[in-house]
Amino acid sequence: MKKLLIVESPAKIKTISKFLGKDFKIMSTVGHIKDLPSKKLGVSMNGEITIDYVAIKDKDKVIKDIVNNAKGAEAIYLAPDPDREGEIIAWHVEQEVNKVVADENIHRITFNEITKPAITQAIQAPYKVDMKKVAAQQARRVLDRWVGYEVSPILWRKLAKGLSAGRVQSVALKLVCQRELEIRSFKPEEYWSVEGEFLHDKNKFTAMLTHINKKTAKLKNEKETETIVTDAKSQQYIIDSIKDKKRLKNPVAPFITSSLQIAAANKLNFAVKKTMSVAQKMYEGVPLQDSNTPQALITYMRTDSTRLSQTAIEQARTFINQEYGKNYLPTKAIQYTTKGAAQDAHEAIRPIDMTIKPEDIKAFVSSEIFKLYQLIWSRSVACQMKPAIYAQRQVIIQGGKYTFKVTGSTLTFDGFLKAYQVEEDDKTDASKVTLPKSLKEKEEVDLQKVNPKQHFTQPPPKFSEATLVKELKTQGIGRPSTYSAILNTIQARKYVALEKKRFVPTELGMKLTDMLDANFSKIMDVKFTAHMEEDLDKIAHGELERDSLLKEFWASFEKDLKAFKGKEGEGSRKTLEQTDIDCPECKKQKLVIRLGKSGSFLGCPGFPECTFTSNFKRQEDGTIELIAIEQPQLLEETCPKCSKNLRKMKGRFGEFTACSGYPKCKYIKQNEANFPCPQCNNTIIERKWRGGTLWGCSKYPKCKFSIFSDIEQSSCPKCNKEPYMLKKVATTGKTTLICPNQDCKHTITQ
Repeated sequence: MKKLLIVESPAKIKTISKFLGKDFKIMSTVGHIKDLPSKKLGVSMNGEITIDYVAIKDKDKVIKDIVNNAKGAEAIYLAPDPDREGEIIAWHVEQEVNKVVADENIHRITFNEITKPAITQAIQAPYKVDMKKVAAQQARRVLDRWVGYEVSPILWRKLAKGLSAGRVQSVALKLVCQRELEIRSFKPEEYWSVEGEFLHDKNKFTAMLTHINKKTAKLKNEKETETIVTDAKSQQYIIDSIKDKKRLKNPVAPFITSSLQIAAANKLNFAVKKTMSVAQKMYEGVPLQDSNTPQALITYMRTDSTRLSQTAIEQARTFINQEYGKNYLPTKAIQYTTKGAAQDAHEAIRPIDMTIKPEDIKAFVSSEIFKLYQLIWSRSVACQMKPAIYAQRQVIIQGGKYTFKVTGSTLTFDGFLKAYQVEEDDKTDASKVTLPKSLKEKEEVDLQKVNPKQHFTQPPPKFSEATLVKELKTQGIGRPSTYSAILNTIQARKYVALEKKRFVPTELGMKLTDMLDANFSKIMDVKFTAHMEEDLDKIAHGELERDSLLKEFWASFEKDLKAFKGKEGEGSRKTLEQTDIDCPECKKQKLVIRLGKSGSFLGCPGFPECTFTSNFKRQEDGTIELIAIEQPQLLEETCPKCSKNLRKMKGRFGEFTACSGYPKCKYIKQNEANFPCPQCNNTIIERKWRGGTLWGCSKYPKCKFSIFSDIEQSSCPKCNKEPYMLKKVATTGKTTLICPNQDCKHTITQ
């Protein structure tokens, strides 16, 4: 009679099976098996809060298979991921299995890494499902359901169909919108700096004017600065003081989820979603030397704890001693702790085996896995090394009432920087300054030249994925498992757009935030949302009752909800904002920003009497600029149906060619592949959709053959099996061709 071990992801099965042998059967839930119903609220309050769970679509077979295998099992081990989501999955499986198996045969186990010792230890120390963690997950799910399910339909009526409100995502969107408003309202202020070029013993160096009459130099305009420059040139200067000191730069802590996402964005140019996807693969296991035996490379990647196990610390210290020498090894191991970490039991993100160096796996894994593993491995080594040491010299020069200052910094011992280089923005300007060694106190120096420079204060920068994750972490919004989902949701819903890798709220995102902020000030409050995260942690630790939190939230939320439902005069459902721009066509009305299928546009509120519309662009200061609509380009090619000229046009999915006789003739030209449909031998045509390009059979829906990618219409030079190759174009312009044959997958980079 076999034992049954149930994991969350099917990718783990192969990795774990090599440790447990034939005594175990391993199955996967493939994520959650139950959730709240999709077509009703699923939460009721009759004194107590009742949650109605149903099987997720297409999970009935998964549940049935698990239950059938559990019937004859000697013992059942529930091993979903070691977090709250994993705990509720384990609880749902336990509920189903309990129907056919006695409770004493069902065990909950968790492991932070997929290794034989970790799994063996987990099996030897089973426990019961942690109902406090389950309650915390339920509380989060109910809160999110209340906000999404109750608020979204009202938004459809008042603003636009398909909108969604999210308890956490809406606050993240608010942060982006607030930053945009700060940028728009920012008024640059002029200020000046003065740099002096000095000569000492034939050596030149520069210093900045910092004080006038022992007060901080604040120069506001050119006239004032010119007066100072003229007077400063007439003074005699001496070196007032030289201060030498040693500065230490301590090693950085090992990665937690947010710091990994930030570092991967800054160093590897990885999007947050990509970072988590690659990390998930490394956690679950990837094939190395033996393609049939996956090997897990890192510990669990959803954590906010910087704590390392003793084994990891010892491995790192051994490597440092062998690779870099005793000079780089601290006398005692460095211990890291994270105050208030909700997932402290998980440990930091680190390599499972520090002896597996990045170069050892390079030949067997993708470039993304290699780069991310190298980042994690380097940081895990560096966190146990000695600090970097800088020799810092500050020189103060005095001449009359003017004080110039310069600081130089030289790296004298690289310490942890030997293994891990910090981001460029951590480096100070002092490290770029070279000071003459001959400088001595009270000696004269000659002011050779004075360089005044005009500056203007800069607005706060727009958020990137990395800086938004950092802000969410700082503000206490969300948890390690939610950062990626938050960023993905606000982009997928078209509430924000990424322009030059910076978040810019759309007109819809701004209007949605304004509406939610005005009607649900509490749930849109950053501090309230952060406090709610702390309360969820308290539920997980048994310090707060689930229903107490939910009832308190609902009492306040219900009042706001009723007021929002009954409030009229919020504006036209598709009008986002009124502008001060006169309609250039009727000259009677002020243009309004409207919402259409393709996004926002300017239109005349006098429609249908006036039909003027225009695309527009919003400037950094918030002003709106009309963009002329590009007229269709008439072609010499004629329509095969009515013989009128074809024309090139732009639609919501890009450029296309259609008959100029529309709407009488609705012909649209379609690109055809040079090979027939492999299923029915009809024509393959190109189609555009929101996800990009797809090629499919012209007889759809009778024939459903499709290729969800752009293609290169030539066979793979290696296997020659298919008449096409998949075509992927990166943002850098680099094109990659991939063979669609699963047994080949030959890749060509152009």
